[in-house]
Amino acid sequence: MIAALALSLATVSIAQVSGDSIRSLRQQKQSLELSTKINDLKTKLAKLENTLGTKTREMENSVTNAQQAADDNAAAAAKLSTDAQDKNLARKAESAADNAKKNAKRARVAADNLTGLKKEIETLKSKITEDEAKLALNPVIIPAKQ
Repeated sequence: MIAALALSLATVSIAQVSGDSIRSLRQQKQSLELSTKINDLKTKLAKLENTLGTKTREMENSVTNAQQAADDNAAAAAKLSTDAQDKNLARKAESAADNAKKNAKRARVAADNLTGLKKEIETLKSKITEDEAKLALNPVIIPAKQ
């Protein structure tokens, strides 16, 4: 009878340790998954930040091109106003207006792309900060091998 009682107490104790071990392993798994997610986000952030300079230059170039096209359009319109009946000048003015319109659209698209990229970078930074705070509350604790 005493042996059966001791055996049942040992079984309860082993079950408790196993439950604690399982909880600990789950916590470690969650921490490692969160750490992996943070690393992936940081990698994506670095790539986006590397493209930021290129996108900024593209936007600046497209704005410069749009301004140049608008100036060309104004000059062509001024020439046409001196001789409104000249077909050649009318064609050049129309072409200059089309170029100005296209370049203005390219400049808007480039500016929108840059704005979107900056917004995505800020979103990633906030996600990383949030996940790092979660990880700080539940750090990865890997038991030492004995």
